Amino acid sequence: MEARGEKYKWFVLGDLNGFFGLIFDNLTVLSFLAGILIFAFGFPADIVYTKMFPGTALGVLFGDLVYTWMAFRLAKKTGNRNVTAMPLGLDTPSTIGIALVVLGPCFIAMKANGMEPHDAAMMTWYVGMATMVMIGIIKVIFSFLGSWVQRIVPQAGLLGSLAGIGLALIGLIPLIDIFGMPVVGLIALGLVLYSLVAEIKLPRNIPGVFAAVVVGTALYYILGPLGLVGGGSFTAPPLELHIGFPIPTLGFINGLLPALTYLPIAIPFGILTIVGGINVTESARVAGDDYNTRDILLTEAFATLIAGLCGGVAQSTPYIGQPAYKRMGSRAGYTLLTGIVIGLGGMLGAVSFVVELIPRAVLAPILVFVALDIMVQSFQACPPRHAPAVALAFFPTIARLLAIKFGNPEIVPVENFLRLLSAPGKALPEMLVTIALGNGFIVTAMLWGGFLAELIDRKIRRSVVYLVILAGLTFFGIIHSASPDGNMYLPWHLTGMARQIPYQFATAYLVLGGLFLFFSFRKVEPAEQ
Repeated sequence: MEARGEKYKWFVLGDLNGFFGLIFDNLTVLSFLAGILIFAFGFPADIVYTKMFPGTALGVLFGDLVYTWMAFRLAKKTGNRNVTAMPLGLDTPSTIGIALVVLGPCFIAMKANGMEPHDAAMMTWYVGMATMVMIGIIKVIFSFLGSWVQRIVPQAGLLGSLAGIGLALIGLIPLIDIFGMPVVGLIALGLVLYSLVAEIKLPRNIPGVFAAVVVGTALYYILGPLGLVGGGSFTAPPLELHIGFPIPTLGFINGLLPALTYLPIAIPFGILTIVGGINVTESARVAGDDYNTRDILLTEAFATLIAGLCGGVAQSTPYIGQPAYKRMGSRAGYTLLTGIVIGLGGMLGAVSFVVELIPRAVLAPILVFVALDIMVQSFQACPPRHAPAVALAFFPTIARLLAIKFGNPEIVPVENFLRLLSAPGKALPEMLVTIALGNGFIVTAMLWGGFLAELIDRKIRRSVVYLVILAGLTFFGIIHSASPDGNMYLPWHLTGMARQIPYQFATAYLVLGGLFLFFSFRKVEPAEQ
């Protein structure tokens, strides 16, 4: 293939760095999925590895193959020999969220109804498949709204919402894993910072991510048996392959009816990855690769749909670190390799083998690097005057992180959590407000960032439109849901203190909008450029 008379170098040395980065991103998400289901809920490991993993991996294979082809197409169209493919992988927030609030509770409920653990696990798998199919259909529909949102929302809203995710979810949570095993994790993090952030070459140009994983894993298995890692407890992983094939099945039909119970959870997760896809396309455009937003969104939608039809329980999404992979020097080879390795590895058991073999403290530094790159770009790409809008967009994600921690019964016992949600006082309960601020965090962050950017630019009436949208979405729990599970609702069906959230939050947004509308009739100085 040619670009301005020269061949597009789709595979270069930087693709090895990108490959190890992207594949370990996916392995990290799969590690969280397996850990939550098997260790937190007692789910049978064989069903996770032989039923759920293969179809989930197939979605990644399909998406990465299409994104690889898109990179070739863009290189041919633009003549740019340095096009970097859009990375696709498993969506971290929704994968963890669906495991925690759909799959795990469904499995427990099935067992409570008298089903044997294996039968309950199979039924839960059907529910997970049905949830993915519903999310895939939702994403296909919403894909056609992507370009319109990208045109009207300021960069501060699009990139700021990503930066908040980078700070709180992609950065901080892995950092905790790193310092949970500091000798292993910090060495791996140091190698990533040395080679990818400081951009200092390792001896013999060894890829930094590869070196970090190999050295970190070696340290873990050398020091672990000696009791010198983390809490001193070491258990060798089982050395076995869990083989399974992603055969298309109508089994999801068995789970459709019970899956409807979780639809209020599934819809926001689907919409959030669409919003995220819009953001990452904008991020890639700023970095120099102008992909068609609709093509990116439709690809992730069909990847999710295919995964669901073949047994997958986690949705695919374009990853938000495309500029980071570009800085690594990656082109299109890294997505091709990742798709093939994850796809085939998920079927032949290699993925589950590696998930059990590599500790999360070793995988976590990869996510920290991506988080740093996202946060830096969000400030550099936006006009300096919009920096406060970018920063404001961080806060909903921080609230979401706190809500995840508070919702863990091992941290806050259930009875205490419920008491704190309804604790009386002069103000709304702090726990309830934190939960509400975190629910719908990506959409909230985008709208907050867009609202303040318009206000800074003296486009006051446009900022009022954002406030009205915020009020409408809040009233029905699409954002700021008063439910700990993030469910949407009709507000008059709520009871107790939770009922105050939609009415008071929505009223506050509308009153502020009315005040700004009044101010819009005053003459104000134009914004400094």
